[in-house]
Amino acid sequence: MEDGLKIAIIGAGSGYTPEIVEGFIKTYNQMPVDELWFVDIEAGKEKLEAVAALSKRIIKKSQKPMQIISTFDRRKALEGADFVLTQFRVGQLTAREKDENIPLNYDTIGQETNGPGELFKAFRTIPVMIDIADEMAELCPDAWLVNFANPAGMLSEAVLNHTSWKRMVSICNGPLLIKQRIAAALEVDIERLFVEIVGLNHLVFAKQILLDGKDVTNKVVRMVAEGVKRVDNPGVSDWDADFLVGLNMIPMSYLEYYWKSSEVLEHEKEAAANEGSRAVVAKRLEKELFETYRDETLSETPEILKNRGGSGYSEAACGLIYSLYNDQQDIQTVNVQNNGAIENLPDEAVVEVNCVITNNGPIPLTTGKLPSAINGIIQAMKAYEQVACEAAVTGNYQRAMVAMTINPLVSGDKEAKAMLDELLLAHEEFLPQFDLQHLKED
Repeated sequence: MEDGLKIAIIGAGSGYTPEIVEGFIKTYNQMPVDELWFVDIEAGKEKLEAVAALSKRIIKKSQKPMQIISTFDRRKALEGADFVLTQFRVGQLTAREKDENIPLNYDTIGQETNGPGELFKAFRTIPVMIDIADEMAELCPDAWLVNFANPAGMLSEAVLNHTSWKRMVSICNGPLLIKQRIAAALEVDIERLFVEIVGLNHLVFAKQILLDGKDVTNKVVRMVAEGVKRVDNPGVSDWDADFLVGLNMIPMSYLEYYWKSSEVLEHEKEAAANEGSRAVVAKRLEKELFETYRDETLSETPEILKNRGGSGYSEAACGLIYSLYNDQQDIQTVNVQNNGAIENLPDEAVVEVNCVITNNGPIPLTTGKLPSAINGIIQAMKAYEQVACEAAVTGNYQRAMVAMTINPLVSGDKEAKAMLDELLLAHEEFLPQFDLQHLKED
């Protein structure tokens, strides 16, 4: 656009959207956003209206000439867009609740971005993301697709390897939070740090930590191991000190699902039997959040938003768009095709690594071979992701069965088939690519 940018936010009825608007306001002088198109489905009308009203009050308070247009017409929002943000949840929190609770019946961890829950979130979301990419190729071919819907890495894996669309970057708040907490633990300005992040979405490690160019990895790891400081994401159990020192890396908190499986499973069972799974809790928090949003005197994001989870997403999203637009050539951790960054993985595989952000897209930094201690889990998860994406795109039941069985959180093929069949039928409304007739006849 001549006068400013057109940005479309798909899934704008999300409670996180006002925070994104505040991010665009902060950078307006260097990145003028003229039009913000809020897109959602009609079932989310009430939430979209509440988010749009609050966002308009935030913009009015800022006195920036930014316009918000709400619509259910995705194609209209995409036409001529410069950036497209995706943050939608197919099936809403009700679908997440099924993803969390059905696996528990099989003594399997139920979590929306790990295990069977992640697989079905991918099955529901990938076809929609591919439709969006196809529409962008027609309506805004020069735009960047910035995704922070989950499972973020798998969505990029599907689009970048199963469509012709290449202008897509998925982001996660995890690496940013790890870096922020390392800076806080060392009591230094974050700009003095370089943290080498390596792995896959929700499966990354702080492999090397540099302070003013000096390697302080051992120091930080020992601070954490000895309980002096915590630098991981909230909610993770404490790692065994000898394990952490032996690993000599900081694992992202999501590694607890794989390396503390029995503890996590017991915790999930206890939660489901009492306050409810995370989806149930999130529903309550969301209801409270949107009641707050409807306060017509509110003109900024309330403190209650932090309780919803996802802290740092808006900062990561706005920061990436700013750097793409302004050719900042700074370093951010994003999900891109490997292209030689990790020697152990194919070039086309999507990884989450440090990249130089340019106007022409992210350029991944070479990190070399994966250390032997983490190579196995990363290789296993990438194999699972690739088969899962194939199943999501084709609707092939047998490939879905393979994906479910080889996921590290699933104990065997019998449990895999039982969970696969039950989850397929539970989510049938959102899985048009699968032919489920044989399941209904059994």
